[in-house]
Amino acid sequence: MTALLDVILPVFLVIGFGYVAARWLGFRDASVDGVMHFAQGFALPLLLFASIARLDLGQAYDSGLMVSFYVGAFSGFLSGFLAGRFLFGRPVTDSIAFGFVGLFSNSLLLGVPITERAYGTAALQGNFAIISIHAPVFYAFGITLMELARSHGLGLSPLTLARQVARAILTQPLVIGILCGFAVNLSGVPLPGIAWSAIDMVIRAALPAALFGLGGILYRYKPEGDFRAIAILSAVSLVLHPGITWVLGRLVFGLDDAGLRSAVLTAAMAPGVNAYVFANLYGVAKRVAASTVLVATGLSIGTIWLWLQVLP
Repeated sequence: MTALLDVILPVFLVIGFGYVAARWLGFRDASVDGVMHFAQGFALPLLLFASIARLDLGQAYDSGLMVSFYVGAFSGFLSGFLAGRFLFGRPVTDSIAFGFVGLFSNSLLLGVPITERAYGTAALQGNFAIISIHAPVFYAFGITLMELARSHGLGLSPLTLARQVARAILTQPLVIGILCGFAVNLSGVPLPGIAWSAIDMVIRAALPAALFGLGGILYRYKPEGDFRAIAILSAVSLVLHPGITWVLGRLVFGLDDAGLRSAVLTAAMAPGVNAYVFANLYGVAKRVAASTVLVATGLSIGTIWLWLQVLP
């Protein structure tokens, strides 16, 4: 119960405050969009930049950590895709969007603050190792599959497809922040202390602003219809993905406590808003994606508490 009160609820209270502000306190859609634009376009990319620029790459990139998380994630995609295609009889494009919901956990907005509150800032090394390739890998995978499905029979050349995928990935602010962080880390070129002071001021606002804005965004997603699909995708995200990650990390790779915590808690997060953004980008399965983001985020209050009891 202490974990629920001290670790999880403060994070969700900030999200709830954003939800209440959008619903009852006159915090309009334009204001919500402004907060999220600041958070996702500037503050969070700077957070990722600073974290990766300072990351001990040799120590952070444990193969067992990465395999445990990403096998779980792609198992989530496969489960969501198969459910959409064969259980609900959806078209291939809809089924890819279903799979993307099971693939894309909210590793940054929820995973980082909850891990930090549970185990301290020093425990975040594994989180940032996962996050450093999270968006590029998943967007490349999802966009490639969707473009292949949409262009089937149109004769789209591999070079054209590669350009579309690269453009979609490399224009993402989070990816730009990650790549700049790697550039500073690998080059060894130090930034002036005054620059780090300014960056640190901005990134202190990143997670609170993003969580508050997330609450306002979630107000727009009213769950309706397709409740079986929403329930299955929520279970894939909250149970299957972290379950596979725990089994691999604990029983196969023997991760240390810090690595296991980072991998499982990152996997245990509800689908991020990017799952809806992806569906909306292609105009497929938008209602299911939006509703699953909302429902799974609410359910994750309980499931995250359970995973915290399981973890060492």
